[in-house]
Amino acid sequence: MLRSVIAGTGGYLPARVLTNDQLAEAYNLDTSDAWISERTGIRRRHMAAPGESTADMAAAACREALAQAGADASEVDAIILATATPDSAFPSTATRVQEKLGIHRGFSFDISAACTGFIYAVGVADSMLRSGACRCALVIGAEAFTRILDWTDRGTCVLFGDGAGAVLLRAEDEPGERGILSTHLHSDGRHGDILQVEGGMVRMAGREVFRHAVSKLASAVDEALAANSLAKADVQWLVPHQANLRIIDAMGRKLGLPAERVVVTVDRHANTSAASIPLALAEAVRDGRIRQGDLVLMEAIGGGLTWGAALARF
Repeated sequence: MLRSVIAGTGGYLPARVLTNDQLAEAYNLDTSDAWISERTGIRRRHMAAPGESTADMAAAACREALAQAGADASEVDAIILATATPDSAFPSTATRVQEKLGIHRGFSFDISAACTGFIYAVGVADSMLRSGACRCALVIGAEAFTRILDWTDRGTCVLFGDGAGAVLLRAEDEPGERGILSTHLHSDGRHGDILQVEGGMVRMAGREVFRHAVSKLASAVDEALAANSLAKADVQWLVPHQANLRIIDAMGRKLGLPAERVVVTVDRHANTSAASIPLALAEAVRDGRIRQGDLVLMEAIGGGLTWGAALARF
């Protein structure tokens, strides 16, 4: 049976770092490090340089994923890129990445599911790999979110950052349980207005988003575990969407995981939307926390509303 095996992970963060205090000073905001960090867990974020595109960041993350997998770009026959901040309406940012990597075969396209985009992209890629539609896929989350922020709105502009993460998935005849075990995707358009881009800028009803987050994420997590006849105790690592430390801590408690088994980057990356999970995943693989054989649970919620979960055995 074909399985989608995670062969490599990669991440990229822009060079410019802005702390909470620097952000408040630069944009003349009535806020402080204490106010932001106590409510969100965020202490700093990365910002793309002028002229640095979503595709540039995505390509850099892909190069690291390819190197970690010991793979050449010529092996890739699919590129699926999740982003809420594409470089243009068309062509897709994924095709820009294809060009930057020197790939002249296969297919590429973008997915728009806001912060849940990477989970959606993994689900689509997994289905294609299992069906034989492709054999090797780059799955990316990449965002230049600071370019769509209203810098006068302290309730949203302090929350987001830029970056990209990627995984290289290979279709392998895997007799064991290694690879993507399942993905579980959901949306409910009735709640679309509580988190959206309006007039080119992010608008969010924070309390409403928080109210939906934990219950919907918990439901998706339970669905993923039940689909694989697994218990909460079987999960070695939680790699959540990095939106708010309070939500992350709540999900860790629901799973009964100690804090050291939850990968947290929100303090240093802020919310990088679709890039947050693959960035956190790449960091935990790079520093040796996530090892072969570990069961990893990923979950996210975003505008749409969209939400979902994925289980993977490394």
